[in-house]
This record gives sequence, C-alpha cells and structure tokens, in this order.
Amino acid sequence: MEDGKEIDEKRVNEAEAVKAKANEHFREKNYEEAIRLYTEAIKLNPNAAAYYANRSIANLRKEYYGDALADATRAVDLDRAYVKGYYRRAAANMAMGRFKASLKDFETVVRVRPGDKDARQKYQQCQKIVRQKAFEKAIAVDAKETKLPSESIVVEDIDVEEKYEGPRFDEEITADFMVSLLTWQRDQKTLHKKYAYKILLGVKELLVADLTLVSVPIPDGSKFTVCGDIHGQYYDLLNIFKLNGVPSEANPYLFNGDFVDRGSFSVEVILTLFGYKLLYPKFFFMSRGNHESANMNLMYGFHGEVKSKYNAHMAELFTEIYNHLPLAHCLSDRVLVMHGGLFSRDGVTLDDIRKVDRNQEPPDQGIMCELLWSDPQDQWGRSASKRGVGTQFGPDVTERFCSENNLEYIIRSHEVKPNGYEVAHNGQCITVFSAPNYCDQMDNRGAFITMSSDLKPEFTTFRAVPHPDVKPMAYANILLSGLGLM
Repeated sequence: MEDGKEIDEKRVNEAEAVKAKANEHFREKNYEEAIRLYTEAIKLNPNAAAYYANRSIANLRKEYYGDALADATRAVDLDRAYVKGYYRRAAANMAMGRFKASLKDFETVVRVRPGDKDARQKYQQCQKIVRQKAFEKAIAVDAKETKLPSESIVVEDIDVEEKYEGPRFDEEITADFMVSLLTWQRDQKTLHKKYAYKILLGVKELLVADLTLVSVPIPDGSKFTVCGDIHGQYYDLLNIFKLNGVPSEANPYLFNGDFVDRGSFSVEVILTLFGYKLLYPKFFFMSRGNHESANMNLMYGFHGEVKSKYNAHMAELFTEIYNHLPLAHCLSDRVLVMHGGLFSRDGVTLDDIRKVDRNQEPPDQGIMCELLWSDPQDQWGRSASKRGVGTQFGPDVTERFCSENNLEYIIRSHEVKPNGYEVAHNGQCITVFSAPNYCDQMDNRGAFITMSSDLKPEFTTFRAVPHPDVKPMAYANILLSGLGLM
C-alpha cells in the first residue's frame, strides 16, 4: 500500500503488535531484530512516524548513521509536528559530525517546546560546538603560523610532585616501565602528565617518519597477532595480554584502529598502546580507525575523558598524533589490514594507498575515508553505506581487489560480531572485533587473530572481564543523551 493512503484498521492493529515486539527486542538490546520488526511494521503501516523514529534509534545503536538519518527524515516528513523525529535526526547528523544540520533541528525543537529544558540544553551545547568549529576554521586559514600542540609543551619544565608514586622513565621507555604502567592504570591511578606527554611526543616523532601503508614481514617460525576495536575497554585489553602474552620483539601485535571512545578507560588504553609502540617500534603496529578523529572524540567521550584526567591541550595533542597514524598495513605482501574496508571504485592499488596524504581530519569521501569507514556486504557489487559514510562492498569487489593487488585476503575491523570475528567473501574478507560485550550491552565475544609466516588465520575468542563501576560513555557529549523510544 502506498504511503499516505488510508490503512484499514486490521493492518493498523497488526502493525502496532509488530512494533510492540520490536520495542521488546530493542529493550533487550537485540537491535538487528528490532530493525527487522520495525521494517515489518512499516510495511504494514507506512504512515506511522513513530515506526521510522524507533527504527532510527535502533540504527543509531548499530552505528548505521546513514539509515538512522533517512528514517528520522521520513518521520519528520510524515509529521512535521513530531518532535522526536527532529531529536533523532539531530543525533544522526551529530554522529556524522554535521553539527550545523543538528543545530537546525534543535532550533525547531526549542521553538515548538520552549519549556523543554533538555532540548534547550542540547540546543545551547550544539550551538557552542558550531561556534567552536567556525572559530577553528577561521584561525586555520593561516595554519603555517599556528603553533601545533606538540610545539607548545616543554616536558622538562613539568615538575613531578614528591607524593607521586607511579611509573617513571628517563630518556627511553623500558619494559619494566610498561609492566608498572599496566598495574598502575589497572588500579585506576593516573600516569603523571609529564610521562604521558613524554609518551605522546615520542610516539608523534615515530609516526611522522612512518608510512601511510606499512609493510610488515612475518618471518618463518614467528607469531603475529592482529586485534580489532578496543574502544576504551582497558580491562579487556589487559585480558588479551593475559591470554596472548604482552607485546615484545618475539610477540608482535597490530591494533587495527578504534582504540578510544565509548569505553570510559580510553586514556589508559591509548597510553598503553602508544607506550608499546615506543618500546617496540618495529614489532608493534597501530592503524588509524574512524574514531581516531577530533569530531568523533568530541561526541563519543575521549575528548571529555582526556580533559577530565589531564587537560584540553593534551586532547588537542592526541588529535595531532592521530593524523600521522598509518591507514593500512600489508603483511608479508599478501594480506592487507585496514580498519574499515574497500573502495567505491575498482582499480585502487596499493600504490594509491601509499600516496594518500593522511595528515588530516578524515574526509567525507575518497580512499582515506573508505579505508576508515567502509563495510562488506553479502550481495555482489556495491551499495550506499548504512553509516552514511564510506561504501558497502560485495565479494566480487573483494575478489577483484585482491587479484589486482596480488593479495590473498583482507582483514578489517569496525563492526561488532557475535563471536568477535567473521570470515566472509569466500574467505577473502575477515572482520576482527576485540571489544567484548561492547558498551556493556551487546553480549558479543571479543576476538584476536594469530598467524605465522603461512598467513593462515587462527581465531581466539574471549568474554568480557569485570571492570570498575564506570559506565561506558561516561564522558560522552550530553547531546547523545536522552534518546529513548516512543
């Protein structure tokens, strides 16, 4: 039945019953099933704005920002007075860093509900971000004369108080320091800012000299480990090291992006990973993820966490460092590892990746964007991304890319999987995700991949371990709060 036409009472009642089931699945955090049922309800009654709005928030929870935006827009089109639709559309736009579009919707909500304190607070917060972005753009016009955060800190001038009893190092980081750091942070103690800055400045120097696409040989008889998203789940990171051993020259690792955000121990995660990068620069590798970005950190918690545990200057320094993280790694010239996935066009080569200027905030399109944001799909060909950024690519796309670049398969992360990993596209596209029970609500396993010189992947899965009573998103922007169901 076409939108806008009258639906008979029987179908209206059927649709309401299906929506009620969808709401139950949503409350149980089974978002895929909730999306499926909301879709079924929409087919029965395509004129109900609430169905689209509810599917919108389920898509938001799955990080399908593009689909969430489309649903919220449809809800608003159906009912211009439906305030929840404007809320949802604002959230979807914020998730993609489109703050001006979010502000427009919050203006509508405040105009319709002038007494809504939550709406006014969100409007004012969004307005503040838009003004901040405009200011940053204005001062970036002559960026050559603007001091980088790394240039405005003198570590030698930072005093260490006598009462500080935590880890220290002098000229070079040591394995003993890293062991002490793991224990110190496990006990919810903060590394002194002097040593945090020393780690960050040291890592920046290393990464500036690195390449956009890093070649990683895996010698005969060795073991190599690839981990996916960690997302600030520090205690699960410690569990990976317990299960698989701490990084060393004999136990090299590649962490494949999204080290921070959402989880509320992101500072501990990133300092640990950067510390090991400094200690073992030729045996410890890190790829940039879509959450290693100023916009994402501003919304999803890392920026607020760094400000809370250290200061705003350090948050800016992290952003500077992200811009030098490699975008991909090639293992023994036969396996390409990137955070997101493949490209919106055929013919992209490894040389094309090598030539990308990575020293920037991730753009909305192009090779860099797609390396960070794209996802595989089961059907052949390509389709628009559910996230609203990047592309979705099928098994034929993966097969052509691997054939043209003499690769056996690709490894990527970026997506929650029930078992922590998924092998797709006839074995040529592997997803690994290392944050179990993601955000304390998904009940997924985490996983990591180990391999030797034959590059045959072996999968280890694991459950989440207990962590201190600090909820995920504890430092997230208030704009993401209060998005419930109708």
